[in-house]
Amino acid sequence: MPADPLSWETVESDVAYSCPGFDVVTQTVRLPDGSETDFDYLSEPASVCILPLTDDGQVVCIEEWRQAVSRICRGLPVGTTEPDDDDLESAARRELAEETGYRAETLEALVTVEPANGLADSVMHFFVARGCEPASEQQLDHDESIRASPTPYETFLESVREGTIRDGRAVLAVAYYELLSQSKRSSD
Repeated sequence: MPADPLSWETVESDVAYSCPGFDVVTQTVRLPDGSETDFDYLSEPASVCILPLTDDGQVVCIEEWRQAVSRICRGLPVGTTEPDDDDLESAARRELAEETGYRAETLEALVTVEPANGLADSVMHFFVARGCEPASEQQLDHDESIRASPTPYETFLESVREGTIRDGRAVLAVAYYELLSQSKRSSD
């Protein structure tokens, strides 16, 4: 079967830079017109983002220092999958516990996206965690500064609407959750 005429051909590929968490890959590619050029992208393991909801209408958001933007950002628990994870759900449960100290009664898949496929091979799997309650102390990595901050869901949603929560993963999780909730209400 012939390749799609939009396809690029990878001629050469090398890891230009590697650090804990991601690699920068440099490729020489042949474009559809036959010319060659270099293309660089970020390569990282799949990750999970959790929208943790408590039975009393709170979302367990996190406040975390983000060095790239030099401020504390409000968002949701997020982390990469690890080799010891049995599946994506176990990765989501682990990240929820590590970053917030909460555990979920149930977990359901929400959506899977490629958040920046023009410059990264990242794949993010979103989950809704229900019946969340405190279960243990946080187990943060040495380079994480995170505070769990239960917030009424409506307050969190309004912060997303107002743009005071700017973390793209949190915005996407809540937007998709609202979209599905609206679809369910319309079909009832």
